[in-house]
Amino acid sequence: QVQLVESGGGLVQAGGSLRLSCAASGRTFSSYHMGWFRQAPGKEREFVAAINWSGVVTDYADSVKGRFGISRDNAKNTVSLQMNRLKPADVAVYYCAAGRNGATVAAAAYDYWGQGTRVTVSS
Repeated sequence: QVQLVESGGGLVQAGGSLRLSCAASGRTFSSYHMGWFRQAPGKEREFVAAINWSGVVTDYADSVKGRFGISRDNAKNTVSLQMNRLKPADVAVYYCAAGRNGATVAAAAYDYWGQGTRVTVSS
């Protein structure tokens, strides 16, 4: 079992930055691949970024590539999402997820999910 708690969401002006964090419980965090997903109002949940268990392999949605960065600290059981040059289109609830089926874009591959943290971007 892994419990995930996101933090760091809030209101920011367009062009600004936020850093989301996800704290994981349990002693097996380093064996999980981690992902960030988001769900905008009225839309389906979508992939944002993923990182493999060691932190060596990362993947990003085209819409955030070059603006967002995912990282992890296995010693602290945390995964972070640095979001730069935020746009109104980035408004969503952001979720972190953990799974052992690869650092994949597919939400179904992740077994554990946090409750989400809301990001609002004002234009």
